[in-house]
Amino acid sequence: MTERPISPHLQVYRLPPTAIFSISHRVTGVLLVAGMFLLTLVLMGLASGREAFLSIQAGMQSALGRALLWAWLFSLFFHMCHGVRHLLWDIGHGFERERLNRHAGYELAAALLLTGLVAWWA
Repeated sequence: MTERPISPHLQVYRLPPTAIFSISHRVTGVLLVAGMFLLTLVLMGLASGREAFLSIQAGMQSALGRALLWAWLFSLFFHMCHGVRHLLWDIGHGFERERLNRHAGYELAAALLLTGLVAWWA
């Protein structure tokens, strides 16, 4: 019986930035859906009366609630910036290797900047 080579695991490979950002785009999409459930809960609490809304508000003002809110906001901006990048790809721009990596950095910087602007404003 011959031994067949074992395929290396993901820990062996070094993923390029475009692959990491592609995976991150999917993760932020899931986080956005989860955030929409939370927003629905807040709206239902608002419609249910003062006591229900105050309990939801207390949860959102906790450290965990604020962290989830900021993660959701960053996910929104990152997902939007990556979506703009996909629109550029749809018209045929930005496929050169050096541009791919540079634009990935721009995406992250723009998402962080937009989140920071909201933090500054709030």
